[in-house]
Amino acid sequence: MRLGFAVLFALCVLVLGAAHARADNVDVLIKDLKSGSDYKVRLSAALSLAKLGDKRAIPGFVFALSDSDKTVRGAAAVGLGKLVDASTSKAQRGQVIGALERMIAKESSDSVKKQAEKSVQIIKAIDADGGGGGSAAPATSVYVDIGPMSAKAEPAAKLKALMKRITEKTFGSKAKMMMIAWPTGKSPSRKDLDAKKVGGYHVDGTLTEVVVKEKGSAATVSCKVSMLIATFPEKSVFGFLNGGASVTASSDPKDIALATEDCLAAVVEDLVAKKIIPTIKIKAGIP
Repeated sequence: MRLGFAVLFALCVLVLGAAHARADNVDVLIKDLKSGSDYKVRLSAALSLAKLGDKRAIPGFVFALSDSDKTVRGAAAVGLGKLVDASTSKAQRGQVIGALERMIAKESSDSVKKQAEKSVQIIKAIDADGGGGGSAAPATSVYVDIGPMSAKAEPAAKLKALMKRITEKTFGSKAKMMMIAWPTGKSPSRKDLDAKKVGGYHVDGTLTEVVVKEKGSAATVSCKVSMLIATFPEKSVFGFLNGGASVTASSDPKDIALATEDCLAAVVEDLVAKKIIPTIKIKAGIP
């Protein structure tokens, strides 16, 4: 049985800390990343290359975004977020963003997709900052921390991941002036935000109810979502928002499951686009 990506990632980082001799051979590691017969070899190479920080590995990481193993794809996405910085040419940054976005569009793993989306945000922040260093002041005055979400319905893990993904996607398309990933790749502290004169906000939500009403071969799926807005990092709540919707489907369990996801996605997107983003704009003084 394979270990989960996060656990495997952490274990490999610890194990590879002692592999200095092998990790210094960048060319060999890139070859292993691209053609290693065992996914463990490819993953080991990806983690070592990310740790070394040698920009020769960037094309190798782009290649590995289409690896057959999700842990390798995730490590490659993380590696690109670490290696690509202001010293990387604008053309190569664009190529990397394009490769990550293509990978995100077809990626089946939510955890890998999240890593890739975070790297895209980090790299795009470089251009937004005028090409300055990855830890320089962002061009925006707002950073939004998106919470883990929660769901009072099954499958909870899948529905929570969907809520978070739709929230991130909506901010990315409707509020490009707001950052949902800090340039360093880690959540900023109050000191970090104050130093860059950036306001911090926190958004989270809960799927509070899913009701399925069947009538013959048809079914109606209704869902209700509650979302909150708070300051960040203090998380002092100043706004509660609620929304709901209904979706019709056949009474087939698979169709009902898909209808539940469609209902949830529609409500979250509507709340974020029409209520949360405008509220944060007002609070932050953004026209």
